Amino acid sequence: MKLRHRAMQPGDIPECVDLLANHPVIGPRYGPMIKFLPQALLRLLECEAGITSVFRADEGSRAPICFFGVAATVRDDFLREMKTPPHFWVGPELTRRIMKGESPVLTGKQLREANSRHGLNLVCWEGFISPGYETHGELQRYTMEIFIQTHRGYLWNEVISSQCENQDHLQFVLRTGGYLWDARAGGYAPTLREDPGEIVSKPHIVGITRDLELKRQGNWAGSWVGALFDYHPPALGFSRSEQRLLSCALPGATDEQLAETLGTSLPAVKKIWVSIYRRVEDCLPELILDPLGSDIPANGRGREKRRRLLAYLREHPEELRPVLAHSSRRSHEDEVDDP
Repeated sequence: MKLRHRAMQPGDIPECVDLLANHPVIGPRYGPMIKFLPQALLRLLECEAGITSVFRADEGSRAPICFFGVAATVRDDFLREMKTPPHFWVGPELTRRIMKGESPVLTGKQLREANSRHGLNLVCWEGFISPGYETHGELQRYTMEIFIQTHRGYLWNEVISSQCENQDHLQFVLRTGGYLWDARAGGYAPTLREDPGEIVSKPHIVGITRDLELKRQGNWAGSWVGALFDYHPPALGFSRSEQRLLSCALPGATDEQLAETLGTSLPAVKKIWVSIYRRVEDCLPELILDPLGSDIPANGRGREKRRRLLAYLREHPEELRPVLAHSSRRSHEDEVDDP
């Protein structure tokens, strides 16, 4: 099975909501809030603090969604509420608060400030495998790989998994590094005190904090999800327009494709590249400047420079994450907040 993935788009929402609504376990959790879910997801797509993925099995032009994931960075007070009994189903509660105008999801400004200073909290709203694909080990491995890839490079304090719909999902999350929250002890528990079936039948929290993961790594027992906490401050300080172009360029898009994707002109794309290379030459010149005696032909140096830069960014995703702009580089664009 060949899998394709991309960020969720507005046109994906009806199919995703329909899948949730018809699920025998997750659908009832939403109750009457399911009718508001499409609009809540649309609002999430309009802000920086939502991180989404849609996976399709490559079975032709009308390939079905086999998995989708929705996550959001949230305020500290919402995280404290989640952990305080009585617990609640997170997806329906996020839907309700967003529709009431009481969203706990960070604004773009709050996201950039927290990611630059004191850190972020990630809550996975839903991570849904479509019926018929639950036993595909390849799909599980690939979605986890993309989850790590998509969420690396942020300054995470705590990461909360989506609430599990069955025991298999719970065991998978625990195997990949999560801990179950124990409200009585006021912390994450290393072992289960209840039957897994009882745990998933009611609201629960499975997550991990930076401190817990660092302690685990110190004992030579790091986890798969621990890669999310491998953070280094960005060195290049790209503007948001530069980050958007570079994010689209990572899969290997041409300048013509970038212009189409970004809805701009080819000269505008080339102008942004010039700005990017100047910034890199100022901060990390060794990254793109040819060493003495380079045997790369003149007509290939531009491609080689781009290749080196994109290779660096794949290893340093923090360069493409939202942060506060340096005061000397701040532009009007960097001041614009979410709609």
